[in-house]
Amino acid sequence: MAIFRPSIGRARPPPEARCLLAGRHAVVSNPARGASFHSIQFRLAIAALLGVATLGWAWLYAAEQAMASMRGEGLLMGLMRAMMAPGDSPAYLLASATMWLVMMMAMMTPAALPMLLVFRGLDRGPAGKHDAVLFASAYLASWSVFAVLAALAQWWLHGQGYLHGPRLAASHQLAGGILIAAGIWQLTPFKAACLAHCRGPLGFFLAHWCAGRWGAIAMGLRHGTYCIGCCWMLMALMFAGGAMSVATMAALAVFILAERVLPGGKWVTCLPGIGLIVFGGVLIASV
Repeated sequence: MAIFRPSIGRARPPPEARCLLAGRHAVVSNPARGASFHSIQFRLAIAALLGVATLGWAWLYAAEQAMASMRGEGLLMGLMRAMMAPGDSPAYLLASATMWLVMMMAMMTPAALPMLLVFRGLDRGPAGKHDAVLFASAYLASWSVFAVLAALAQWWLHGQGYLHGPRLAASHQLAGGILIAAGIWQLTPFKAACLAHCRGPLGFFLAHWCAGRWGAIAMGLRHGTYCIGCCWMLMALMFAGGAMSVATMAALAVFILAERVLPGGKWVTCLPGIGLIVFGGVLIASV
């Protein structure tokens, strides 16, 4: 029985992917494949992505320190001052959107690397040498849209007086509610379905393979959508720990990556979900 049905803009995946699905090691008579996989161009692309993530973390740390001190001049300090004035909507939204964009690049780039490595390992022919970059760019574009929406949510919460202090953290009662909501989301079948696509790169490409450069972009956007579906409630925890808290960002980034690469099936999400619900309840009860 054929797994793939021909459709417009869609093509059968390369032979190595189909061989792996059948439980066999892929043997493809393409001596240039190994060389292309380890090509300088691809290494530079990976190095660039890691460099973007590293610079993002450095910027976020500097922003947190600037927000805490509120001293000095320059562009970064101007952005931090704008983020303390939700009444000035355009400046606030520009500053917070910038912060969330950098945050998403820093946090989600490492989480995309396993998928990107599998994608690059699949033979898309000489015309597909830039497809991995297109895939990664589309994936990060999805998270950029989410960053803008998160900035809007932050602006509303801050304007309503729900976020406090230099870390822009929610009150214990609201933070507890966010923790409980995130914990419940971890236990839903929707979370499990989205995470399954992120945990199984080969299965994702077998199910959603598209040919050509536009196909790479489409798959990147689709993967980004699944990833957002998996993590959007986890990102809401930023308001519980503080939208400017680098420690909260780092903890979430580690957990998001662990969800994708660690064995353990549903327990990787269920146990933390139960923990979030319990912690949220304790936080609310302590008010």
